[in-house]
Amino acid sequence: MTITEPTVDPAILEHAGESISESLVRTLPGSAYSSPEVFAREQERIFERMWFCAVRSSELPKPGDFRTVQVGRESIIVSRNRKGAVRAFFNVCRHRGARVCSTDGGTGARSFQCPYHAWTYDLDGKLIAAPNLTKMPDVGREQYGLHTAHVREWLGYVWICVADEAPSFEETVMSAVRSRLGDIESIDHYSVDTLEVGKRIVYDVKANWKLIVENFMECYHCATIHPELTEVLPEFADGFAAQYFVGHGAEFGSDVKGFTVDGSEGVDRLPGVTDDQDRRYYAVTIRPNVFVNLVPDHVIFHRMIPMAPDRTIVECDWLYLPDVVASGVDLEKSVRLFDLVNQQDFDACELCQAATDSSKYADGGVLVPSEHHIAEFQAWATEAAAD
Repeated sequence: MTITEPTVDPAILEHAGESISESLVRTLPGSAYSSPEVFAREQERIFERMWFCAVRSSELPKPGDFRTVQVGRESIIVSRNRKGAVRAFFNVCRHRGARVCSTDGGTGARSFQCPYHAWTYDLDGKLIAAPNLTKMPDVGREQYGLHTAHVREWLGYVWICVADEAPSFEETVMSAVRSRLGDIESIDHYSVDTLEVGKRIVYDVKANWKLIVENFMECYHCATIHPELTEVLPEFADGFAAQYFVGHGAEFGSDVKGFTVDGSEGVDRLPGVTDDQDRRYYAVTIRPNVFVNLVPDHVIFHRMIPMAPDRTIVECDWLYLPDVVASGVDLEKSVRLFDLVNQQDFDACELCQAATDSSKYADGGVLVPSEHHIAEFQAWATEAAAD
């Protein structure tokens, strides 16, 4: 049997970011969003090579707490060892390749045991037990431990890289924040790592991950589908997203008191937020799977997990000061605004996904001037998958 490596449609390489006129730039063709071959290539070349934001650190408060996460084609166990350090392991038994953990997560595990032949690994991934192991002295406990992935904690999240050699975290993940905000200090003012999850909503979106990224990056659609958002951020009605400009934060409307569904007052302002950042909304895309939304009193953090060419799981956390969460204050108006935005956006992405196989979208569509910065993302995704 011959195994052929998935290849990128030549049309994708040819047309990405091609200028049609002064006003219009060509999009990717429809196959870029619906092709299983393209998706397989992206899983291998993008999600399995880059830093992937996996879980909120607070989900693993104690040794033995763990969560399983899909990173590209790999299932990864993320856990804390007995010293409290975060570790990440490929969810593959070293004996016959069975999944070691078949659940989404758990608490207080003392070890990880494969359900097939009971090969057992400690919280550092070392092989500690197996049937008749003492009769196999040549089986090294370290040598046959679970394979590990690279781990980094930042902004209160665990980031994983499953590649043999991880790219520089500073030059990829942190650089994306610097390119958008102008510096790292701007996001440090929000102390995201100290905040607590006040609400989490998980969305199952029937759309390609790139459509979701592209939608988040632009605001040409805002006046059409986001009436609540444009009431709070009136400048978005003009069609230019905050991400179009380095360091820019969209200003609240003059009569808006807080980033809530009705513009009413929010909760306690984050202490580090500067006067220049107050009453402004900042959005940051960190490739390949994170959106960060910064407002004066909370942070909204999206993580995407691509599952198929036409399916993406999005976990969205609303993060607040610990005292605010502990107080039991009603966060509904705060959460409701971006929950509405998410639903409106994801409905739009699903509308786009439904047309990607149409013969009339085979060559793609066009980007208008306020969307031209999306062409850079499309070119990046195309080149990264073709590497």
